[in-house]
Amino acid sequence: MHSDRPLSHDAGTRSRNGPHGVDAARPKPPRRKRAQSDATVTPLARGLAILCAFGPDKGWLGNREIALETGIPAPTVSRLLQSLVALGYLHHDDASRKYALAPAALSLGYAAIADPGIQQAARDEMRTLAEATDTCVLLGARDQLDVLILDTQAGSRAAPDSRRLPGMRMPLADSLMGWTLLASLPESERLNLQGEIERKAGREWPSILPRMTEKIAQVHELGFGMLHDEREPERACIAAPLPIRGRPPLVLGCIGRAVSIEQELGARLVALAHALQARLATGD
Repeated sequence: MHSDRPLSHDAGTRSRNGPHGVDAARPKPPRRKRAQSDATVTPLARGLAILCAFGPDKGWLGNREIALETGIPAPTVSRLLQSLVALGYLHHDDASRKYALAPAALSLGYAAIADPGIQQAARDEMRTLAEATDTCVLLGARDQLDVLILDTQAGSRAAPDSRRLPGMRMPLADSLMGWTLLASLPESERLNLQGEIERKAGREWPSILPRMTEKIAQVHELGFGMLHDEREPERACIAAPLPIRGRPPLVLGCIGRAVSIEQELGARLVALAHALQARLATGD
C-alpha cells in the first residue's frame, strides 16, 4: 500500500550556517524527539515507501509516478530503484521503463500476513457459510489505512459480481470492513487512526466522518455492521470484528443479496466470529 505521509527532506541537505553542516544557532531538539528521529533510518523508510506504492491497481509504475506517489525526490527514487532491483525486490522492464514488485517483495508480504493457523481455521468455516448462503465471505486485516483481504470464499451459486480476491484493499475511511475494524480497536488507537484518515482525506473528511461514526456505533450496538450497495440496491454487505488475543485485529465480511443478508446473515457472521475466536484461543 502506498503511504501518504510526508517524508523528511533529503538527508543530504545541510545547513550552511555552521561547521560540518551544523547550524550552531539552532537549538537541539528535545532528547525524546531526537530518539524518535534516530530510530528512523531515512533510506530504509524511503525504500519501504517505494515498495508500498505498488498495489493491485498499480502493478507497473515509472520513476515519476513513484516520486509523485511517495513524495520522495525523483533523483533519490532513481537511486533507490536501482538498489531494489539489484536486491530482487523490484523488476525493471526496459521497454516501458517501468517497475513492478518482484518475488522477493511478494514473499515478504506473504510472510507478514500468513498465519496458517488462523487462515486455515477461518477458511473452512468461511467456505461452509459461503456455500450455505450463496455469498462471498472475506477475511481481512489492517495494513496502514486499508483493510487488506487475506482470504475469500465464495459459494458455488454466489453472484459473480459479489466475488472478491485475496490481495484486494478496502480503505478504512469509506468501506464497511474498514469501519468495522475501526470499531473493534481500543478508543485511543481508533482516534489516532481517525486522525491519520482525516489528514489524508483533507476536504473530504466532513463527508466521511458522519458515516464512519454511524457504522462504528452500529457495530458496537449489534456486533456487526450492514451496508447496502448504493449503485446496486439489491446487493448488500455485512462485517463483524474478529479479535484474536495476541494477534492483530481481523475482520470478517460477507457480500450477497440484500434480502438474505437482512434476514439472517448478520447473526450468522457474528456467530462465526465468536466460534473462530474461541477455537483459536484454545489452539484447537
